Amino acid sequence: MERVFIKENFIRLDSALKLASAVGTGGHAKIVIQNGEVAVNGEICLMRGKKLYNGDVFTFEGQNFVIENEN
Repeated sequence: MERVFIKENFIRLDSALKLASAVGTGGHAKIVIQNGEVAVNGEICLMRGKKLYNGDVFTFEGQNFVIENEN
């Protein structure tokens, strides 16, 4: 599982995909989310603005990413 570190209390799903380098652009993130290719905490998520908090896990193309606060 790959760790994605954030400085704020939350990060939007589309931004998390970019930060994790799972996608190259925000447009690509929007497409894969709307196509149902991303799961959050085990459930498909179609909301690109979904807020992810410390401990949340998102999955894309078989790879798991966990959100962790930097502090």
